[in-house]
Amino acid sequence: MVLTGRVQIHSRRVFLGAVAAGSTALAGCGLLGDDGPEPAPQPDALQPLLDEALALAGAYDRVILATPNLAARLTPLAEDHRAHATELTKVIGAAVASVAPSASAPAGATDTTATLRKAEQSAQKTAAAACKAAPRERAALVGSIAACRATHAEALR
Repeated sequence: MVLTGRVQIHSRRVFLGAVAAGSTALAGCGLLGDDGPEPAPQPDALQPLLDEALALAGAYDRVILATPNLAARLTPLAEDHRAHATELTKVIGAAVASVAPSASAPAGATDTTATLRKAEQSAQKTAAAACKAAPRERAALVGSIAACRATHAEALR
């Protein structure tokens, strides 16, 4: 096929003007999706670690309240979880109600060092999986949390 005739060469300014006019027309028709509400933001991938850190700190508080003679042994472990929650909050950019110890945490019937150990083991697996999936700028923090949780499980033997 042979093209005969004059070929027009347009400037960049003409091209950009046409693009802008076309997108304005599409926006007016609602084809660009401007009509509906924006979708809810996805939760941060580290949110489960933050939730677990707060839950573990609370579980330690309950055991300490129920068994005060374990306070010297368990308080440093609870404080580790509060420190993790603080750091995760900074990384995620989320607001946390409180990472302070709860003075009125009711003791549960099943809160013992054995249940704390099981909770630590489960939380360590969550942290290890999160570490594998985390981007490199978050992997060091998540890896240290996973290691700390593994250490806690051993300390509770």
